[in-house]
Amino acid sequence: MLVCCFFITFAEHFEHTRMKISQNRYLQGFSLVVILLAIVRIAFIDKPREGQLAQKDVSGEVLKDSLEEEDEDSVEEAVEPVVKQEPSIVVKQSKHRVRGVRSFSEAFPDQQDVQIVAANKWGVSPVQNREEAERRKAELVYVGSNPYFFVEPLSQSIPYLVPRASLLLQDIGRNYFDSLQIKGLPLHKIIVTSVLRTKEDISRLRRHNGNAVENSCHMFGTTFDITYNRYLRVEEVDSAYSKNRTIADVRLLQVLSEVLNDLRRDNRCYVKYEYKQSCFHITVR
Repeated sequence: MLVCCFFITFAEHFEHTRMKISQNRYLQGFSLVVILLAIVRIAFIDKPREGQLAQKDVSGEVLKDSLEEEDEDSVEEAVEPVVKQEPSIVVKQSKHRVRGVRSFSEAFPDQQDVQIVAANKWGVSPVQNREEAERRKAELVYVGSNPYFFVEPLSQSIPYLVPRASLLLQDIGRNYFDSLQIKGLPLHKIIVTSVLRTKEDISRLRRHNGNAVENSCHMFGTTFDITYNRYLRVEEVDSAYSKNRTIADVRLLQVLSEVLNDLRRDNRCYVKYEYKQSCFHITVR
């Protein structure tokens, strides 16, 4: 306020005496006043008061402390629900991961000598030929069509099983669907490559397949083969079937191995990993 009054008084004085002094003197005096005002502004007006500076520093510290506390709370909220409060979430996620088995040979070692005992216990007497199979449908269940699995066109077997084995096959297909859905994988059907074989089928097969045994479990209607390197996507089922359109995915194989391993541990079946035939050889028990 004092500076403004001084400036006004000085200006009035200059206005009164400007006719008595030269133009150069007038400009010099005016420049001097401007410089003086600039010095006063820098020295007094823009200098922050100590109270304001202290308030700014305090508010800055409060803001810093609040941010640090918020960060700590956010870390606790991120950790506690998973590790402290809800440890079951971690277990639930681990169950949904595709694991498979450590070794197919170790997980599915059931040889002919084990499976033939179950085949004799639960199966029908061996069928001589296709004509006899047609007459024994009262003992067998047709498995050529099912929402949970696909039976590819058969040339060396016919799509019949005893009811106990038919239920096992259906459970494998349904459990496989459930596992794929839980793990977030596209739905695929398992593909059945061999079912009931007559004695005539076995005889023809042994002519060019050295692995075929004369007393095959397939003759009893208790046994079927599921290929492990081909799967049929559900969207493709209604279209014309072709082996070239089937899917080969290691994740699908791992999920199938999990399903079979669970059923085998529940004493529902015997499983043999057939490396050369690219299939799981399964007999109900």
